[in-house]
Amino acid sequence: MEHRYLRYFVAIARTRNFTRAAEELGISQPPLSQQIQRLEREVGTPLLRRLPRGVELTEAGEAFYVDACQILALTDAAMEKVKGIARGINGSLSMGIASSDAFHPKIFALLHQFQQSHPGVSVQQREGNMATLMGALREGELDIAFIRLPCEHSKVFNLRIIDEEPMVIALHRAHPLSGEKALRLDRLRDVPLVLFPESIAPGIYELVYNSCLRAGIDMNRTQQASQLSASLSMVAAGFGFSLVPKSMMCISHPDVTWHPIADSTVTTDIAIAWRRFERSRTVKAFLDEHEKSTR
Repeated sequence: MEHRYLRYFVAIARTRNFTRAAEELGISQPPLSQQIQRLEREVGTPLLRRLPRGVELTEAGEAFYVDACQILALTDAAMEKVKGIARGINGSLSMGIASSDAFHPKIFALLHQFQQSHPGVSVQQREGNMATLMGALREGELDIAFIRLPCEHSKVFNLRIIDEEPMVIALHRAHPLSGEKALRLDRLRDVPLVLFPESIAPGIYELVYNSCLRAGIDMNRTQQASQLSASLSMVAAGFGFSLVPKSMMCISHPDVTWHPIADSTVTTDIAIAWRRFERSRTVKAFLDEHEKSTR
């Protein structure tokens, strides 16, 4: 059955008039009558009852009208969905967020902005360590990932830096230096460093390790945390001090004080990573949204 037969029939059933339906469809009345006759022959029963003025639906026509409307609605929706995917306004976007990025406001502001302007796109978020996210991105399980640089695994992807974030010192409130605003790292030589596993965020791990090593921190006294966020709980419990991204200062704890690093610039870059030669219009739309937000 040709799709146009359904549109012709629905137009006639809605207007109850061949002439008005023909005008609405933009065709002349004789060809419209011929198409409806072919439709009735194809279904094997009359769908319309011709009256002196207009038409009415037969019982079969009433039932056919309901189904025809649903079919046309589904067809139109499917067409719009496909066109939307082609333009990047529909579809899905799978997004990975490194655990060390989970508190950064720019990431979620960008995500909210994208969903506001592309409500037809379904966004799935996944949090993980850097190596896991890079593997998922490489295998096509993720479309994009928010990561921190430097990151050895990121070299095979396209990268766009969205922010530079300083690292800050987290110190127990009971420490004598907790009342000072900024601290030099070498003033914490008597305090053990609480450090997360290298696999969680290799770039930040190397940055923190080398910065503390240059400051004369005894790396043999390092305390191991299971996660970056867990290092703050260990600081609060009195295990030592930690260096974490500034965005983690949103984690409020009564026993933790925050301090900029004095006389030193210890920063890390946050970047969007995506596959080279990516063809997804949705990914392009997301990148365009970020570019728009920076203007």
